[in-house]
Amino acid sequence: MINNGNKVYKEQRVRLTTKGRYAVTAMLDLAFHCEKKPVTLTDIASRQTISLSYLEQLFAKLRKSGLVIGVRGPGGGYKLSREVSNITIADVIAAVDESVDSTKCGGEGNCQEGEACLTHELWMGLSEHIRSYLRGISLGDLLGNDSISKVAKRQDLKGENILSLPIKEKIRV
Repeated sequence: MINNGNKVYKEQRVRLTTKGRYAVTAMLDLAFHCEKKPVTLTDIASRQTISLSYLEQLFAKLRKSGLVIGVRGPGGGYKLSREVSNITIADVIAAVDESVDSTKCGGEGNCQEGEACLTHELWMGLSEHIRSYLRGISLGDLLGNDSISKVAKRQDLKGENILSLPIKEKIRV
């Protein structure tokens, strides 16, 4: 909310749902870890604190869209289907049936009594800028970001520390 003197205005927010955010996070985690061997969803769930069952649903869509490949058997898991530089954030978001839209009408132009509202074109333009921005960023771009790499290393160290705990400390009652 924005308070402007005596009037309070609701902010126009562009939101990406949990599904889109988790899909991008999981794909970036996969990109960091799949060079040596396939990555299990359990490992991603642990590092990113995302529900395993939710990841299974997301990866079914990511696999169907051709962004990941499932590897069966011992040592199995997932790996990327193509180079990190060829998978954009927009690809990931689209794969999980997510859209980035800042209009109230979902881009239909029926926002005010079945017609376009006064600011329809403004919000359509914003939506296109966001989509264009996300099409311009690849997983490879994010892998090369120093601050993102530091977070990934911290998560890896945290995971290693948990694995080295005695069994009693791993199980929290």
